[in-house]
Amino acid sequence: MEALIPARWRLLVTPPARGAWNMALDEAILEACGRGDSPATLRLYAWQPACLSLGYAQPVTDVDLERLQARGWDLVRRPTGGRAVLHTDEITYSVIAPPGEARISGTVLEAYNRLAVALVETLRLLDLPVEIQERPQPGNKDPNPVCFEVPSTYEITVRGKKLVGSAQARRRDGVLQHGSLPLTGDLTRILQVLVFAEEPARFAAARRLLERATTVEGVLGRGIAWDAAAEAFETAFQSQLNLELLSAPATQTELDRAQELVERKYAHPDWTQKPK
Repeated sequence: MEALIPARWRLLVTPPARGAWNMALDEAILEACGRGDSPATLRLYAWQPACLSLGYAQPVTDVDLERLQARGWDLVRRPTGGRAVLHTDEITYSVIAPPGEARISGTVLEAYNRLAVALVETLRLLDLPVEIQERPQPGNKDPNPVCFEVPSTYEITVRGKKLVGSAQARRRDGVLQHGSLPLTGDLTRILQVLVFAEEPARFAAARRLLERATTVEGVLGRGIAWDAAAEAFETAFQSQLNLELLSAPATQTELDRAQELVERKYAHPDWTQKPK
């Protein structure tokens, strides 16, 4: 990988929040970065309550809304692509940077591969034997609503099982890449709120998911605290991307814009329920 000139980014650690707020704050920071009002940012966060997020173009008809509501889980649509993710028992990261930032320049895959170096180091610091899967496995072209069931090109895996799911959006303002690292819990919970023609198909999907994806606890046989995972992210991003991360809160402008995006977009049915 090419040498990177030293840079200072903001490290933003935010408390657990609803799905609409999490997506809105990522977008508000992206807009601020594009204007030059905020620095490139590594954000680390969590979700409360559990939230099912859909990819930008994923049909909401994949979701069994009655089952989702019965469990008290949120629903949000991401500004990035990909498939459904159930956010719970995880640490989520987002990288938000303006167009001129070398670490996100070039194509989607070029930017992802630079960031993947830091993600791999994060997991190695947590004693996980990670690798980058460079080609999709056979059958990955089949339609599937679950992000973590299928490792895709340049996916981070452990022993062939997907461990980190990431997605990227590129705009005039810059680049937003966010992703999830499941720390613990039953990955098959997501299947309880997705639509299946019949129950045997749901059971079969659960079996496939456990064959193809895992959690930190599933690999190590022990749990990792959220704060320990956050520290690994900070250390790895600094060492692998030649960064100095400076802890700083979101600005009032970012918070105000995020609240506006919650009301007008991420918590609004016109956004969440499309496309039908």
